[in-house]
Amino acid sequence: MNDINNSLDAGTMQFWLKEFLDYLKIEKRHSPNTVSSYGRDVLRFLDAMKGKKFQEISQQDVRIFLLSLKNDGMSSRSSARALCSIKAFFRFMVSGGFLESNPAQILEAPKMWKKLPTVLSVSEIEVILNGPDITTSRGLRDKAMLEVLYATGLRVSELIQLKISNVNLEVGYLRTFGKGNKERIIPLGDQARQVLADYIETGRSRFLKKGEPTGDLFLSNRGRGMSRQMFWQIIRKYALSGNVQGSVSPHSVRHAFATHLLERGADLRSVQQMLGHSDISTTQIYTHVLKKRMQDVFDQFHPRA
Repeated sequence: MNDINNSLDAGTMQFWLKEFLDYLKIEKRHSPNTVSSYGRDVLRFLDAMKGKKFQEISQQDVRIFLLSLKNDGMSSRSSARALCSIKAFFRFMVSGGFLESNPAQILEAPKMWKKLPTVLSVSEIEVILNGPDITTSRGLRDKAMLEVLYATGLRVSELIQLKISNVNLEVGYLRTFGKGNKERIIPLGDQARQVLADYIETGRSRFLKKGEPTGDLFLSNRGRGMSRQMFWQIIRKYALSGNVQGSVSPHSVRHAFATHLLERGADLRSVQQMLGHSDISTTQIYTHVLKKRMQDVFDQFHPRA
């Protein structure tokens, strides 16, 4: 039923999709979120190819599929991710000897705006960070999470997956595992370090449930590890109560972390390493900050400016 020479039907699609996702998880060691995203994209593509054989899928078929995504209102960024997923799927099929060529290989991603969303100012970040009432255990936890997020630029998935064992308060750094389970070490900074120490010493134990020990650093009110949705609600609550305008999310704080570092003189390579970007080109969306700083330096110091 799942022979590579069969026409695509529900059973065949599910079989090869599972093989691909197992490959991403086991061999490529991608994160669950990445695997899930690839799976959705590839399933949607294969469903559109239903009735064809794998060998019959052409470059034109992939182009038409991407055009249909655009016509359905999908953003350029999401379409580019879909193409990346399709390319990865066919690379898997070719490397496994199931197909001879990758019909998506030479296709280029749709052009995307190389522009950051509105970056939170330092004063707006301060409003959010100062929102929690640290006289309560819940407020102390929220403050610790927000300070660590801004101090390190972690992805929200990395933040909520932190273990107590990942933190070294004596030296002042934390250890995290990002995309592809790649380890990186990030300094904490004095403020994040102090509030995190207070949370671990006096706040965290109040969330623990009897008989349910856990190594998770940040705990929900039920004594379990914090979820992405819960933390999104937490950060949005303090943004609203502080009257910070616009859409504020954990990713907004990550952008602010990178932008504020570069504005104060950090080099792009160091920021790349702290953000966990495997390719410097991903970090280069922030080069507008560097260009502005170079212009300011030129205007201030060049004798004929």
